[in-house]
Amino acid sequence: MKFTKILAGAVALAFLISPTFAADYLGGLVKSTDIGGKMVLTDANGMTLYTFDKDTKGSASNCYDKCAQNWPPLIAPADTAVEGDFTLIDRTDGTKIVAYKGWPLYLWVKDTKPGDTTGDMVGEVWHTAYE
Repeated sequence: MKFTKILAGAVALAFLISPTFAADYLGGLVKSTDIGGKMVLTDANGMTLYTFDKDTKGSASNCYDKCAQNWPPLIAPADTAVEGDFTLIDRTDGTKIVAYKGWPLYLWVKDTKPGDTTGDMVGEVWHTAYE
């Protein structure tokens, strides 16, 4: 009986802290996910997306080499149909990075599971991308 209550409590807690997907964009490449009561942009796997203050809104990504190893850009096929506040921005390596309201979007290598937001405020220049 006690084990059943513990198991039921654990399941209920998992539902409370697990991200809840609310919307898909760009054919599912980007999702809007409820994380802690805020609508956060995530990739298709539920991993949090971030913006970088050192980028140039609407025109450039300034995260390459070591930066891009730690903060992989959200790359999209060149023929991805954009919608709403989403655009594709050309990178110098020929790829296209997804941008939201003009800001390129990135993942953070230290986020290990959907719903993690450990990249928020890293170096005071990285920010969770909120919808």
